[in-house]
Amino acid sequence: MLGINDLKKGSLIVINREPYRVMLVKHSHMGRGSATLQAKIVSLVSGKIFERGFKPADEFDEAEIEKMDSEFIYARDDEYWFHEAGNPAHRFSLSAEAIGEQRIFMKPKMPVRAFKFNEEIINVELPIKADFKVTEAPPNVRGNTAQGGTKQVVIETGARVSTPMFVETGDTIRVNTETGEYVERA
Repeated sequence: MLGINDLKKGSLIVINREPYRVMLVKHSHMGRGSATLQAKIVSLVSGKIFERGFKPADEFDEAEIEKMDSEFIYARDDEYWFHEAGNPAHRFSLSAEAIGEQRIFMKPKMPVRAFKFNEEIINVELPIKADFKVTEAPPNVRGNTAQGGTKQVVIETGARVSTPMFVETGDTIRVNTETGEYVERA
């Protein structure tokens, strides 16, 4: 059992029989009242982010999450198919809802890490940075470049990314898959 003082960024806990990852922890103490903990947590099943307050008496079970290296194969309708790394016969699928917003950065043969909870695969995690080919880039326009000058480009997965003006169609760029931000030209 974990108490509120044991929680830190990255902790895996179980709330209402569902696993969560702690993203942010902030302890607060108000005058004569008891200490509380404000936490930002993400559901490993649905990918939804919540902000919750916890009292000193709250206790949590530590989530037993098994991680498995996998590879994304393809998507059909709202199903996303994967296989275990090195074992293409061991396939599994997840719904678009379970994967969440990160699905806009998924491309075939992309390595991912699958999370198993109670012998069931519940979600996947993309690499933090990945390389993508730019499929559409508007031409550079002279004008207001005092703020650095950026433009929206479309990458091979269909996602839109804000990049510097020098990025052209056909370039390969590195994108942070957690924030959706341009990192560098690859």
